[in-house]
Amino acid sequence: MANVYESCPVLENGNYLLRPVTTDDADDLLEVYGDKHALPFFNSDNCHGDNFYYPTRERMLKAIEFWQYSYEYKWFVRWAIIDKSTSKAIGTIELFHRTADDAFGDSGVLRLDVGSAYETKEALGDILSVIIPPAYDLFECGEIVSKVPIYAVEREEAFKGYGFVRSDECLVGEDGYAYNGYMVISR
Repeated sequence: MANVYESCPVLENGNYLLRPVTTDDADDLLEVYGDKHALPFFNSDNCHGDNFYYPTRERMLKAIEFWQYSYEYKWFVRWAIIDKSTSKAIGTIELFHRTADDAFGDSGVLRLDVGSAYETKEALGDILSVIIPPAYDLFECGEIVSKVPIYAVEREEAFKGYGFVRSDECLVGEDGYAYNGYMVISR
């Protein structure tokens, strides 16, 4: 498979299309990242204080520009999740290969952010079916980890339904802080 940082693939199934995020997505994503009901489900572990709450178009555009910059520097890939039935961006997926000296030291890390209307077992499971199969090769990893807080009942059901299991291990951040609440799936 081609290097994801040289050619970012467009991925899809019958309901969702994943493609690199663009500034044209700002208005749609403002509805997601300005949604206080969705905010508790976003994973901001090890993100230098960013909680991913972007209540203005200007702040949303800055975030998208940072995501594009990060792709150029091969830090992570951020895809827009497009609901094919509405042709709107309903969230994003971030993925990167993590190298660290902890339990998740050679893993793919998945951040899956969707608007609160899509925080359902069915929608999340359908989105996972698009990204997980190619992720192992795209990010050269044997396992993928994702934060799933214990209060995220629908999210946990979707992840378990896809084959993820809860881990007792912590992801240790750059600052030494140990983050818990992760689920993992292996190839």
